[in-house]
This record gives sequence, structure tokens and C-alpha cells, in this order.
Amino acid sequence: MTLLQALVIAVLQGVTELFPVSSLGHAVVLPKLLGWNIDQRSAAFLPFLVVLHLGTAAALLAYFRRDWLGLVLAFFGQGPVAERKAQWRLLWLIILATLPAVVLGFIFEKYFRTLFGSPAAAALFLMVNGGLLFAGERLRRQGGTKLLGEMSWQQALFIGLWQSTALVPGISRSGASMVGGLLIGFHHREAAHFSFLIATPIIVGAAALEVPHLFHPEVAATFGASAWIAGAVAGITAYLSTAFLMRYFRRHDFEALDPFAYYCWGAGLIALALLFFVV
Repeated sequence: MTLLQALVIAVLQGVTELFPVSSLGHAVVLPKLLGWNIDQRSAAFLPFLVVLHLGTAAALLAYFRRDWLGLVLAFFGQGPVAERKAQWRLLWLIILATLPAVVLGFIFEKYFRTLFGSPAAAALFLMVNGGLLFAGERLRRQGGTKLLGEMSWQQALFIGLWQSTALVPGISRSGASMVGGLLIGFHHREAAHFSFLIATPIIVGAAALEVPHLFHPEVAATFGASAWIAGAVAGITAYLSTAFLMRYFRRHDFEALDPFAYYCWGAGLIALALLFFVV
């Protein structure tokens, strides 16, 4: 993989990880469409994607630093009692919402790994993702006013189950968890906020499993400084994407996911056509 290719994938990751359009789906499909000689089934490709995700996690920690600082202070018993209780409750909800993806990812890891190297499957599920976003807008509770502090543990688990569907390349993690939030009565802004909060432990957890593979001789031989440069670029892009989306969802609450659904349908359909009839 050249530095230019790594940087293109990094920018794509930084945008699509937070936008509800599936970063994994794009990372799997794009190299094939561009004719890049990248072995997506190689031992080095998935760790490369993990480095990009680390950059994204750093961006989320930076953007939501006040949230995470409050959680850390509460963990160490700092701050007013009422505020500590609220932060502990939010931390518990984040943990609950994270569990489904962790458990299902561990059980079905080998199966999902085979999909990472299938551009056609990723393009197909990208279209499925568009359907989920479109349906979520129409099944949501209209005029959602629920706040994070009003969410029950059952609802957090419900959002976590939605998030776990993103184990399939082509299904957006942020999009799926946002749809779960809309279905329990969140405003788009609150749904996005919680989606981005629960993204951090998922991304960090995935990295913790894959980073040791970077030191495997086969991986180390093909893994250079370009991957870490790409990770930094992905982080910067992700920060800008988060800032844009939080502003977008603050100003739009009527069918706000529809443009992303249309994009997923169009991109998935075009990708499938190119994969089967051109590439």
C-alpha cells in the first residue's frame, strides 16, 4: 500500500466512521473499485484499519472531552454527589450499550473477518444500511424529547443491540445506534451524542485485540510509518466530521437521516454495478 492510498483510505475512514454510511463498507469496496493492488485478506489490512480507528477514537475523546472528564472525575469520587450519581449512571449505560457488540463480535469474529475481504457483500449491505436509516426515520417517535439522563438500562441495551449490527461491513455503527436512539424517543442530536460516546470503547476495544498483531513478523514487514501517518489524518478528519454532524443534527430533526440513506442506496448500487460489470 502506497502512502497516497493510505491517506485516501484515512480520509474516507475519518468521514464515514461518524457519518452513518459505514466506514468498513467503504474501506472494503473502494480499493477494489480503484483497482488498487491491496490484499484485503492479508494479515496486515485489518490492523491497518484498526490504526485508523485509533485516530477516530482520539478525535471522539477530544471532541467529547467534557463528557469523558466528567466520567473520570466521578469514577475517582470527585465533584458534587448529585453530579457523581448522574455520571455513574451514564457510565453504566455506556457499558451496557457496548456489551452486545463485544459479546457478538467475540462469538462471530471468524465469520465477520471473511466479509472484510468481500467488496460485493459490503456494497450490498451498504444498500441495506440505507434501508435501515430510511425506515428508522419513519418508525421513530415523532418529536423525540428524551434526554440521556432519562434513558433506562433496557433502552441502552436496545441501542447496543442495534450497534452490534455494524459488525457486518456495510452497516454503519453510528447509523445503527442512532436509529436505536430515535426509536426510544431521542432527538437526532441526543441520538448522535450517545452514539458517539459508545463508539469510543468499541473502537478502543477492537484496537486492543488487533494492535498486538502489528508486531507479528508478517504484518511488521508490510506495516510502515505510512499507517501511523494515515491514523493521524483519520483522527483530524474524524474530529471535523463530528463537529459538522453535531451541528447538523442540532439544526435538523425532520428526516435528518434521509440524505445518508439516499447516498447509501446510490453508492451501493453503483459499486455493485461496477464490481460485476466493469472491474
